Amino acid sequence: MNSKNLLLIVIVGIILIFGGCACSGYNGLVKQDESVKNAWNNVQSDYQRRSDLVPQLVNTVKGAANFEQTTLTNLVNARAKATSVNINADNLTPEKLAEFQQAQGQLGGALSRLLAVVENYPDLKATQNFTQLQGQLEGIENSIRNSRNNFNSAVNDYNVKVRSFPMSILSGLFGFKAKAGFAAEPGSEKAPEVKF
Repeated sequence: MNSKNLLLIVIVGIILIFGGCACSGYNGLVKQDESVKNAWNNVQSDYQRRSDLVPQLVNTVKGAANFEQTTLTNLVNARAKATSVNINADNLTPEKLAEFQQAQGQLGGALSRLLAVVENYPDLKATQNFTQLQGQLEGIENSIRNSRNNFNSAVNDYNVKVRSFPMSILSGLFGFKAKAGFAAEPGSEKAPEVKF
């Protein structure tokens, strides 16, 4: 065997090894990207369940005499805004995620205000329908928290893979970019002030 054939075998071997690593790396990136998309779909599904519960809550509360109409109107408007913000899992930019998070935060705040106002209506609180809806809402809020945590874990795994060497080279070649996850709500770093 002459040196030209040996050199050709070595070059072909290096190309095959690099090609195998590139294929494996690409497939790994696709798998991680799909995990992020799946986790995002779960987040959206849980938020949709909460949004779907709002009309039932509003209709149940409307039956209470003299209930604050402004609270209901704000809740309905917050729901409309929250359901109008749609983000494709392929385009999870920090700005779009912040917009989504803000709209969902407004809906969550409106629901909290509704539940606080309901405290002034003991007859409403005592109805079985309202109690069931309130229980469902608590369960949905827990599901949302879990889905957001799972989404952040999937984003973290994906981002580590995208940014680690040598995948950072391949991810750039194939168009895989780091994705944004959920962040804490603005102002949540401050402890709530308790006054008696």
